[in-house]
Amino acid sequence: MARMTSIPVIETDRLRLRPHRASDFADMQALWGDPHTVRFIGGHVQDAQTVWFRLLRYAGMWALIGYGFWAIEDKATGAYLGDGGLLNAHRGIALLEGVPEIGWALRPDAGGKGLATELALAVTQWADTVLKAPLTRCIIEPGNGASIRVAEKAGYTEIDRVESGGAMVIVLERSAP
Repeated sequence: MARMTSIPVIETDRLRLRPHRASDFADMQALWGDPHTVRFIGGHVQDAQTVWFRLLRYAGMWALIGYGFWAIEDKATGAYLGDGGLLNAHRGIALLEGVPEIGWALRPDAGGKGLATELALAVTQWADTVLKAPLTRCIIEPGNGASIRVAEKAGYTEIDRVESGGAMVIVLERSAP
């Protein structure tokens, strides 16, 4: 896979995927402190320190592994909408080892508009063409029908179900064309 020396900016019809900034902290606190956001991502709201470490982790992934998460912005307004991209979380799930894992989280008011699908398609295209990843995977809790539909629209199919953090998750995979 190709290595990145700087964090790229990706634009879609409605979104701008850009590097995180320290000024995103308050918006990230609102996102990750919202029970609606985390109900299928661990189930626990995150305190300020946990969100700050998340922000640092997002920046550090790019430097250490050559890919990572972007801040998701509304292209028209510049509003922060959430976080998404690729990660290596060392979750202890054998199927994720050595494979970029796609993930996303959008503000609740940004849901239901096709933005997560637009994000997932942009991230997978970048993974295919720039990162040259032969495949990517993701994990989604079985009750998260919206994210399962997003993953399927982006070309992911279920390959297994495993336990992670005390919850059952679906492991999905997408091969590069």
